[in-house]
Amino acid sequence: MEVSVMGSLQVNIGRNNDIGFFSFSKNLNTMECNLKNNHNYSKGCNFGRSLVWPSKSAFGFTLRSSATSENGVSFIPEKASNISRTIDCLKFYVGLPLDTVSNCNTINHTRAIATGLKALKLLGIDGVELPVYWGIAEKEAMGKYEWRSYLAVVEMVQKLGLKLHVSLCFHSSEEHEIQLPEWVSRVGESEPGIYFTDRSRLQCKKCLSLAVDDLPVLDGKTPVEVYKAFCDSFKSTFSGFLGSTITGISIGLGPEGELRYPSHHHSFNNSGAGEFQCYDKFMLGNLKQHAEMHGNPLWGLGGPHDAPSYNDLNPISSGFFMENGGSWESLYGNFFLCWYSSLLVSHGDRILSLAASSFKDVPISISAKVPLIHSWYKSRSHPSELAAGFYNTDNRAGYKAIAEIFSRNSCKMILPGMDLSDNHQSAVSLSSPEMLLRQITSSCRDHGVKISGQNLSALGDSSNFEQIKKVLLDENATTDLFTYQRMGAYFFSPEHFPLFAQCLCIMRIPVAASNRSYINSRSLKI
Repeated sequence: MEVSVMGSLQVNIGRNNDIGFFSFSKNLNTMECNLKNNHNYSKGCNFGRSLVWPSKSAFGFTLRSSATSENGVSFIPEKASNISRTIDCLKFYVGLPLDTVSNCNTINHTRAIATGLKALKLLGIDGVELPVYWGIAEKEAMGKYEWRSYLAVVEMVQKLGLKLHVSLCFHSSEEHEIQLPEWVSRVGESEPGIYFTDRSRLQCKKCLSLAVDDLPVLDGKTPVEVYKAFCDSFKSTFSGFLGSTITGISIGLGPEGELRYPSHHHSFNNSGAGEFQCYDKFMLGNLKQHAEMHGNPLWGLGGPHDAPSYNDLNPISSGFFMENGGSWESLYGNFFLCWYSSLLVSHGDRILSLAASSFKDVPISISAKVPLIHSWYKSRSHPSELAAGFYNTDNRAGYKAIAEIFSRNSCKMILPGMDLSDNHQSAVSLSSPEMLLRQITSSCRDHGVKISGQNLSALGDSSNFEQIKKVLLDENATTDLFTYQRMGAYFFSPEHFPLFAQCLCIMRIPVAASNRSYINSRSLKI
């Protein structure tokens, strides 16, 4: 087997003071990844045309290529049998902007999106991820769906021959002013108990409380029934694309689409552990009933009284999460944490089952996201994870139950944070994203759950890309798809885009275990 990588990249940056946005041009002489083996199989990333970002967008660039090459680097693995991870088992996607479709149900920066898709196609990207918001598609009234703009985006992707992963989002996006449906907000005005609530009675209106999943709080319908109808309408509308252009769907499970409680929704920083979200009337009612069933009605009056506040910067120094002698290790602590985490697991199981049944006759993958809550992971109590609903401590493996529900519903797990390394974390918060990622991955492997990866940092630098390569090329890795988040002005900036292109080109090479360290040390220089 012979593998070669050739490339050079020059970046010229200019600023247009009259227009007010920066533009840049790239001259990619050649950036190819050619693979030849005994099956005469070849695959490459070739740039053979010029793309110009439209001046009406917030950013612009020109991508050009020519026939010459320089600074060639060649790697020859010893034996084909030594290959531990090949690119054939990995797909690479890029997330489209969260506001690709605006709150007014129009496509934002249509020309820019189209040009960006062409650039990704030339780069050899397999597909893109499109967020589809409940608050946009079913905005005005229950059962009144408007898919027109989302259909237009899917058609753009199809015409370029790219694949598409759709994320069905049952949460809001404050940054882009995308709220929950207007008719749901009206329900919330008369019944505020549909939202998660913290100890200070502050509400989180980013998504609905999981305690109302099976309660007819939405004009006589349960949230699960409404979610099911939304999925059915999507399936019917996009039936001509499912299994061809649309190859995967992820289902939203909570805030930011993740399976968790919004434990930091009123936090001024993320250094603390967050707070328990169990004070809406339906959560409290469930807790009261659960405590009475266990013969301890006083345990059902509320959450732990000695839990820290959002901005307690050292949550393990005293109270509930204290390292030694904290209430989390008491009988009451175990009772509460079992109840709190079991509701999250049941909610995840319920929504995954809904998605699996809705799309069971369609040849697509179903997935959902589990967060990488790595702060305080090296402590005994793991307070950040406990507040978010994961009963995972130094003496309890909390992700087995999560992996089980994904396995039971034949769903893939999306894990963000594959770009985070322990070396770049604060020592004060005892954080370890790498150790947590290994634990969750191990639980998935034990239960036969496939994994899709994502990055967390929006400002990717060389260290982030090195970490992504390290994780994806690990011989024990189970990841079969990686989605880079996300397309936008910074993504195509001269500070970022060359690093992304370099990382992708290196990742397109099958890597022998014996040569991995050599390749990492001789990767393309920009």
